[in-house]
Amino acid sequence: MPRVQSFSPIADAKARILILGSMPGKASLAAGQYYAHAQNLFWRILGEITGAAPSLPYAARARALKSSGIALWDVLASCAREGSLDSAIDDASVRANDFAAFYRAHPRIAQVFFNGAKAEACYRKQVLPLPADLAAPASLRRLPSTSPANASMSRAHKQRVWKQALRLALAGRQGRAGAS
Repeated sequence: MPRVQSFSPIADAKARILILGSMPGKASLAAGQYYAHAQNLFWRILGEITGAAPSLPYAARARALKSSGIALWDVLASCAREGSLDSAIDDASVRANDFAAFYRAHPRIAQVFFNGAKAEACYRKQVLPLPADLAAPASLRRLPSTSPANASMSRAHKQRVWKQALRLALAGRQGRAGAS
């Protein structure tokens, strides 16, 4: 089974919100860009909220996220996986990213949104608890996966849930805390 590596985060020191995926899929790995699959809703949703529209060059989308106070990363630094599906990740092979270092470098992060159940599960298992000298972000919330493989809910419903959560977060209101 091939071993895949995640990307560096899109983040700057002003980030207040962190969006976490699990591991980039094949299209993203091939493009060297987060959420590169044409049917993934991520950039459509974030485009409506931050101006990071899918039609923009990737660097411009990354700048739009940063200027909105949003950081983007994956929970896993590497794993063994055949294909793109989260369900194909070999759980015995996972290695998490260094969140202690990330949170030290980005102390304003107050809210974490998980792009799907696998990202949340990996974070809770591989990352928590954080070292005693480091406070975890106050709000952790799972949002529905923006992946086209998540066919359990309509595209319109996924978009509504994401937009509501991000608009509240960007306005400085946490909305519903905890995982959903």
